[in-house]
Amino acid sequence: MSSPLRVRIAPSPTGAIHLGLARTALFNWAYARGRKGQFVLRLEDTDRARSTRESETAIIEGLRWLGLDWDEGPELGGDYGPYRQSERIDRHRELMGSLMDTGHAYACFCTSERLSEVRERQQAANETPRYDRCCREIPIEEAQVRAASGEAFAVRFKVPTGQTGFQDLVRKEVVFENGEIDDWVMVRQSGDPTYNFVVACDDADMEITHVLRGEEHLVNTPKQVLLYAALGVSAPVFAHLPLLLGKGRKKLSKRDGGVSLSDYRDQGYPREAILNFLCMQGWALDGETDVFDLATFVEHFDLEDVSRGGAIFDFDKFLWLAGEYLHKETDEVLA
Repeated sequence: MSSPLRVRIAPSPTGAIHLGLARTALFNWAYARGRKGQFVLRLEDTDRARSTRESETAIIEGLRWLGLDWDEGPELGGDYGPYRQSERIDRHRELMGSLMDTGHAYACFCTSERLSEVRERQQAANETPRYDRCCREIPIEEAQVRAASGEAFAVRFKVPTGQTGFQDLVRKEVVFENGEIDDWVMVRQSGDPTYNFVVACDDADMEITHVLRGEEHLVNTPKQVLLYAALGVSAPVFAHLPLLLGKGRKKLSKRDGGVSLSDYRDQGYPREAILNFLCMQGWALDGETDVFDLATFVEHFDLEDVSRGGAIFDFDKFLWLAGEYLHKETDEVLA
């Protein structure tokens, strides 16, 4: 018997919930609800300098206002908690030690000054800046002695030779040359873990089966696929959603309507219109129908039908769609 489908939304509580995050949450939620799966909320709050409880509250309230309920999360609990990344640090350290013991990761004692010098030399030679793997072959016994003496070190992942490929439900087969992947930092000298390390650890521990996220994360995926293999677990199925773009196919800005979800809510835009419009950002019902409800979206939504190209946020069309919903409301609701 196959395991149940499990997806997650894992925002960083460093600001208001924006339209791109709302669209990603909606697609994850609909994919789970349409397949009797589970939708998990996890807060990636390991950026201690920027994460705030105010942002966390804003994200939770925004998702609730949209009507996107979750099966497991920080306040709700669940079998795979805790659901705040900062509360999972002991587990991250355990997995870091395991990867170092098995030779998949190593201690890097390079100072920031040395790394800057290496980068400057590479740039002067018109080379792609990357770590020169100076510490990669230090014997583990020597590294342990240096660490025990108090010498500061980061932990890097040892990228193997060859290629890393995966099947993406939106982009089909994707292949990266491992030679183009840096020996990336898993844990900084400060002891703080990095995104690529903890996101894969947490997804593996929470048995996430499908990762639906924005296209900007595509370059991170080969690092995470290699990490899953090093941990001895199967990688989830990936689906990288098209970016939300403004006019001229440029990054969405406030001029194009790229503001936070709370701004639209506070300005009185109908929740149903926002949801309806977000459904069409990279997906279409039949190419003709623009006004449809959430139940219809859940029934018909399939990742195979998601566009590979960027989704253009047409603010004029959004205003028209909001008007269609407002025309249906009673005077009491409008007041």
